Amino acid sequence: MTFHATVPPSSVAPQQRPPRRHTAPTPGRIVAVGILAGTVGLLVYLTRTDPDLTPPAAVTMIVFVVAVWLWVFTRIDDTYVALGAAAALTVVGVIDAEALFATLGDDVVWLLLSAFVIASGVASSGLATRGAAFLVTGAHSPRALVHLVTAALIVTAFAVPSTSGRAALVLPVFVALATVLADRPRLVRALALLFPTVILLSAVASLLGAGAHLITSQILVTATGTGFDFATWMILGLPLAIVSSHAAAELVLLLFTSTDDRRGRLTVTAADIGAQADTPVCGPLSVAESRAALLLVVVMVLWCTEPVHGIHPAVVALLGALVATSPRYGSVRLAPALKTVPWPLLLFMAATLSIGTALTTSGAADWLASTAFGPLTSRGEGAGPLFVVVVVVISAAAHLVIQSRSARSAVLVPVVVALAPSAGVDPLAAAFVSTAAAGFCHTLPSSAKPVTLFADVPGPSTYSTSDLLRLAARLGPLLAALVLLFAWFVWPLLGLSLFV
Repeated sequence: MTFHATVPPSSVAPQQRPPRRHTAPTPGRIVAVGILAGTVGLLVYLTRTDPDLTPPAAVTMIVFVVAVWLWVFTRIDDTYVALGAAAALTVVGVIDAEALFATLGDDVVWLLLSAFVIASGVASSGLATRGAAFLVTGAHSPRALVHLVTAALIVTAFAVPSTSGRAALVLPVFVALATVLADRPRLVRALALLFPTVILLSAVASLLGAGAHLITSQILVTATGTGFDFATWMILGLPLAIVSSHAAAELVLLLFTSTDDRRGRLTVTAADIGAQADTPVCGPLSVAESRAALLLVVVMVLWCTEPVHGIHPAVVALLGALVATSPRYGSVRLAPALKTVPWPLLLFMAATLSIGTALTTSGAADWLASTAFGPLTSRGEGAGPLFVVVVVVISAAAHLVIQSRSARSAVLVPVVVALAPSAGVDPLAAAFVSTAAAGFCHTLPSSAKPVTLFADVPGPSTYSTSDLLRLAARLGPLLAALVLLFAWFVWPLLGLSLFV
């Protein structure tokens, strides 16, 4: 046994201490601090001159601005900032302590927590890897491979409630494909771009596809009394996920492979995938895989039929989590499954729910919407279409300044929901449009965790920042156009009217 002595800092001689490094403020930092100081000063001034900006709304706006500034201009952990903002709003009395801590017990937190436990059971059984291997081994051409991979990734949106979790789940499949296709570097690069692209775009298929979706729904419940259930979100989001993901797959294929690459014949076997997997990918289903498949189907059916049986989705998820970790039936124990839960994400969700509630109940969201976008809604009959276009553009571009998808929803959705009625737009439709457009976050390796993960995979060479920029320059307008197309012509047919 080895013991390590710890020397108190005070006992270290002055000459032994490392010299402190004083970094001069850069022009960028000076500008950023100036933006914050100017914005806070303007809010303080408006508190005295604008009767619509009440003291609670002004305090909420100041805390909100500081939180957004910290998210954008610093490297402080997003969860730490959100918790600090929620605590500050509680200290100043905008929300009470009970409301703050109640968010930790909110049904969306329990829903996501239980869904992660179920996902851990599914992943431990090997079912997800087997399903992906089954699909991709049917490909006999690069185009078929790309679209089969896309289809498999879309399905995972219903099995793993996190884009980063899905990226980690399918990474071995990509490594196996990259190994088999090592003599086709352009196709490997295209696949490296395809995996995170489809993971991010297909998240809109499921209410659990991203934490931002649950935040959006809960903000709607607070503001309007109505949110989205699992079935409604799937009916609206799945068609967009399928169309946008396969369109993006075709775009990646055309941009990053040559005609000869696309014409070549492929042979990918289950053994190639299984060589990188921890569980068998061929042969009959194991007992654990069969049970995981049955559990997943039952939970999804119960989620989709909530109006029939009346069991809350969070209760369904909790029961599913208990089954997935049960001593005899489950494929994973509860303690290891809980270790896979991204607790910072759950705390972040709870904190941002508090911030969203404060923005809505204090009147800050209404004031911000009327002040910043008042001229937009005063254009008469043309306000609605213009408003929708602006929401889509801002939501798609917001990842350039706010990297967290959940944080973007916490920032944008309260304002969008507050402004939508004055523009003649249904708040539910406006929130869904904003959240769907926010699925685009592909510009830089730091824009989203799946993009970061696949940018630096040990072994195969993947893609560079210039490749991402090349893809984003075309994918961004494509997704914006698809969201607008669905908002105007598809979602009204599915029950979500854009205009009121």
